[in-house]
Amino acid sequence: MTDTDEDMVLCGRGLDKWYGAKHERRQVLFGVDVDVRAGECLAVIGGSGSGKTTLTRVLLGLESADGGSVEYCGEPVRGDVARKLRMQSGLVFQSPFDSLDPRWRIGRSIGEPLRMHHPDWPRERVAERVAEVLEMVSLDPETYLNRFPVDLSGGQAQRAAIARAIVDGPKVLLADEPMSAIDVAARVRILESFEAIRNAEPDMAIIMVSHDLGVVQHIADRILVLHDGRAVEVGPTDQVLGHPRDEYTKRLVQAASL
Repeated sequence: MTDTDEDMVLCGRGLDKWYGAKHERRQVLFGVDVDVRAGECLAVIGGSGSGKTTLTRVLLGLESADGGSVEYCGEPVRGDVARKLRMQSGLVFQSPFDSLDPRWRIGRSIGEPLRMHHPDWPRERVAERVAEVLEMVSLDPETYLNRFPVDLSGGQAQRAAIARAIVDGPKVLLADEPMSAIDVAARVRILESFEAIRNAEPDMAIIMVSHDLGVVQHIADRILVLHDGRAVEVGPTDQVLGHPRDEYTKRLVQAASL
């Protein structure tokens, strides 16, 4: 992938974010710069309260920045562009049950974004795409289409949630701690699912928020390290994990025993 403006999907510059009432305001992002390019996986790492989730929500237009700017495909994220970004983004949460309606069978949950965004699609086309993404995450359609979320293990439910997030072919996929509530054996299948997605959708940009440097080492192309709301280090995964420059990054790597 070449480092050109055409590859740039999201670009944040000087991002500040504050929370709280005016007499109790606290700053959670301090002038953060971040780029996300087509076809890459950017991991955002840092301790609890470092600003990881806030940064990604600001990047996707789910929250507004109090300073700085965000561009999506070269256009400022506001108005119609913000709406387009939300339409073209997929979200995977820590708990899969945040995106899977317990009243709906898995096939219906996964197909819902297609029915919302493409009301003219015939039922057969929706069903074909749902089956395709289920296979992408190694869930057999005949076995899982008619199951309810309660019938699935945590790892199976997370893979179904990932299938829902990618079913409409988003330009950006945000995965916010997608494996933190999953057992070790199930994590392998989820990592394999992300690899299959990257092979099938080579232009999709993935933002992976994680505290697990083993997962990050396996999947990410680049890493952004946040500490107390500041970007203290960014670079290729091998460089950041193998030869960290910042003292905080060094402590993270040492604690993970990579």
